[in-house]
Amino acid sequence: MSRHPSTKWAQRSDKVYLTIELPDAKDVKLNLKPDGHFNFSAKGSDDMQYELDLELFDAVNVEESKAAVAPRTICYLVKKAESTWWPRLLKKEGKPPVFLKVDWDKWQDEDDEDAGFGGDFGDMDFSKLGMGGDDGDEIEEDEDEDDNMVDSANKEVEDVKPEGSKGEEAPAATTDEAKP
Repeated sequence: MSRHPSTKWAQRSDKVYLTIELPDAKDVKLNLKPDGHFNFSAKGSDDMQYELDLELFDAVNVEESKAAVAPRTICYLVKKAESTWWPRLLKKEGKPPVFLKVDWDKWQDEDDEDAGFGGDFGDMDFSKLGMGGDDGDEIEEDEDEDDNMVDSANKEVEDVKPEGSKGEEAPAATTDEAKP
């Protein structure tokens, strides 16, 4: 008996991202047909057989589609035959299978793509953003100062005794109270 691996998907007008989450997959077999039929099979690290058989919403361009097998995931970039937004991933209407989830990290709305938001980052050079990294400016902390702060904080806590604890006398009765 085979299992279905957890699979995430997202789309753009011209492509679909499929991410199959299967760490240490062995004997990976991927098959994509022009009509949108997608097959996947592999053995997981537990030697269990995992399979997917998906009928995608519309036709795809097999020649321009790409796959990448990484240590934890299998990523498939499926190029659509026509640049149109699909209302869902699968041809079959209704609730999608439980193993199929939206990839919110890659998700983009149709309106966002038209406005040019959240692309693939293209040729952006992240080193010029000034967000730290290997520029040699490391902050050194004075460990002794930190230890002293902790010690003084602990000492303050140790000196305070809660009311009514042993070693503390009960408050004396006042003489103003009426006696029976």
